[in-house]
Amino acid sequence: MQRRPELDALRGLFLVWMTFTHMPTHFSDFVNQPAGFVSSAEGFVFLSAMLVSQVYLRDAMAGVRGVIVKLWRRTLKIYGYHLLMLAFAFTIAAEFAAKTHRPAIYNLINFYLAHPKVAILGGVLLIYCPPLLDILPMYVLFLFLSPIALAVGVRYGWRWVLGGSAALWVGAQFGLRELVHAWVVRVTHLPIPLQQTGAFNLFAWQGVWIAGLWLSAKSAQGEMPLKRIPGYAVAGCGAVCLFFLGVRHNWLGPMLTQESLGIGLDKWQIGPMRVVNLAAFLIICYWFRRYLIRLISVEPFLTLGKASLQVFCAHVFFVFVGLTLLYEDASQLHGTRAYGVLMLTFAGLMWVALRETRLRKEAKAAAVAKIAQSESATAES
Repeated sequence: MQRRPELDALRGLFLVWMTFTHMPTHFSDFVNQPAGFVSSAEGFVFLSAMLVSQVYLRDAMAGVRGVIVKLWRRTLKIYGYHLLMLAFAFTIAAEFAAKTHRPAIYNLINFYLAHPKVAILGGVLLIYCPPLLDILPMYVLFLFLSPIALAVGVRYGWRWVLGGSAALWVGAQFGLRELVHAWVVRVTHLPIPLQQTGAFNLFAWQGVWIAGLWLSAKSAQGEMPLKRIPGYAVAGCGAVCLFFLGVRHNWLGPMLTQESLGIGLDKWQIGPMRVVNLAAFLIICYWFRRYLIRLISVEPFLTLGKASLQVFCAHVFFVFVGLTLLYEDASQLHGTRAYGVLMLTFAGLMWVALRETRLRKEAKAAAVAKIAQSESATAES
């Protein structure tokens, strides 16, 4: 199945949003969940799952073995990028942190600096996940298990996949992550604290991934569930979005704030109220998809989205660069430094995306030329 450019554009938009959020400038205050309790991370994970389902659904329908081989090959590639990011963090970033002791960098990898052997082995096993480097391990695990979800959905119906996903999400709200972490530590003998395993509760975030797989699969089969939502329900979703927008920006008084609603809106746990906000926001976006597609299907989002893996890794590198510029207890860059590092970052991201696009075109042209040469030789013989 062919990739849809609007999905690439959306992923590029989320990468830009994520970069502004992670970069230590005052812009992060404006782009951190501005439209309610919806973040770029959720959008990026959801759209990545949609693209996986869109590209590999036909393979899953043909047979389990084919989709396993292709998705696991993709998983191995992303795991390689994860190891490269760890190598960067454990060498260049660690050396800078050890020499300068600047809190912005030192606090990111303090566990590695204190326990290097445990951190290296834990990082390779996807157990130790330093801040900013915890999305790729989650992506690797979800992608590795996606053939099972696709195969079960195609053969036995998506209700089994959605039911299992819902059960894991409920377990995540009641301490499943803590239980599994304790078991992993006991089995591996790696004393890695829970807070060093990454901010994301994987048992909750798998729900975002599964939702993306399911919606894309049903859409490819001509049974998009969001089409069946009546207009009055969409209006209700709009009211829900406005309510959470008011909560996010403290417009509804001291009793209805992010702090007062607490864990129900938690990003890392995907709390119950956050699920409601995400679902309502998704329905509204689908309802206005024609206008949104026209708005975001432009450059640089299209190019950035097509090379999302490489651009994501590059954005982490530039965020580290931005953090090295923070002195003492400063939490943000201001003035010339802020604008300079942002210009450098987005220029670098575009260079990475354009380079990756060019390499893919050259590889495709070489493959086509090789096939044509082979056919010509066969015809001559």
